[in-house]
Amino acid sequence: MATTSNSLFHRPWFPGLILLCATFVALIVANTGLSELYGSVLNTKLKVQFGDLGFGKPLILWINDGLMALFFLLVGLELKRECQTGHLKKLRDAMLPFIGAIGGMAIPALVYLTINYGDPVASKGWAIPAATDIAFALSALAVIGSGIPASLKIFLMALAIFDDIGAILIIALFYSSSLSMNMLYIAIGLMVVLYLFNLMKVRNLAPYLFIGTLLWFAVLKSGVHATLAGVVLAFFIPSSRKEGETHSPSDNLEHALHGFCMFIVLPIFALANAGLSFEGHALVESLLHPVPLGIALGLTVGKMVGIFGFICLGIFVFKLKLPRGANWGHILGVACLCGIGFTMSLFIGSLAFEQGGPAYDFDERLGILVGSLISAIMGIVILKITAKKSKQS
Repeated sequence: MATTSNSLFHRPWFPGLILLCATFVALIVANTGLSELYGSVLNTKLKVQFGDLGFGKPLILWINDGLMALFFLLVGLELKRECQTGHLKKLRDAMLPFIGAIGGMAIPALVYLTINYGDPVASKGWAIPAATDIAFALSALAVIGSGIPASLKIFLMALAIFDDIGAILIIALFYSSSLSMNMLYIAIGLMVVLYLFNLMKVRNLAPYLFIGTLLWFAVLKSGVHATLAGVVLAFFIPSSRKEGETHSPSDNLEHALHGFCMFIVLPIFALANAGLSFEGHALVESLLHPVPLGIALGLTVGKMVGIFGFICLGIFVFKLKLPRGANWGHILGVACLCGIGFTMSLFIGSLAFEQGGPAYDFDERLGILVGSLISAIMGIVILKITAKKSKQS
């Protein structure tokens, strides 16, 4: 039994299944008699006290600002590894997914802004359909099974990594509140300390994580979104291996965080943020509201057109090559799968509409859920048909 359980946890589609289950639980709870309890638990204020210093936030913000910082730390570690030794090490290998990612962020944002033109509050959500949920996208690809070239998974991962970089930059530049310069100076000072650790060749993770926690608090109080502290910390964790070492400190931390984030952090985030109550809402009528319509069309049409179109540009204008063994059907299917925004879209939506009121909270969640579901179905169907044709030929 232990072997079966262990192999199940290592199946590529399993994290997506856990996320899907957490989403269904959140939707069920939000639409039953448990909805009031659900809301009160998420709004329960938790406070950390050190003598006269106190720091309190509702549970939902501890999840979105705290737990998600660990997820962004994992993203940062993965980005660094891919740039140093992985699929993004060679410029030519990285060019096609990079170009595709630009289209996959720009066109969905343009679709959303076109539909929500003239509404200054709704326009703040322009980046919501620009995001890709890598866990769900890779899980959907794994469901296809045989007939999919190995290079396609690598291509999807690279595209999603560039998408993550874009999301990080968007959060830093467009979704940070008014800045506290004093706390920013403290954050910069803590980064200098982390740099000194590198110069002194400190390889124990404990000092980095301690300073990283202080950095998270300083960044949170500075007005820049706290999750970015996780990305910054990742780039100071030593990634070189000493003689006799099997893994670097960065490898060890990434390994430790991966299962925790995939099976605990992201499902908790989904459970806390995907609870959409349909009470008092007509589904079709609500979906035609500019905000959910803009998000849903941005994810389904914008992602597909943007990624596929920009990859065509890379192939025919810049003379790049498709991934080995892949054809245009594979690329179209992957472009659709990248429309599964979910986790990152929900996260950006929570930042975009913090002051938007409950109407926008409902609208953005509805658009994300519908757009992500349609994108997943489109991608799986296209890739299934392509895989079947590849076998026949």
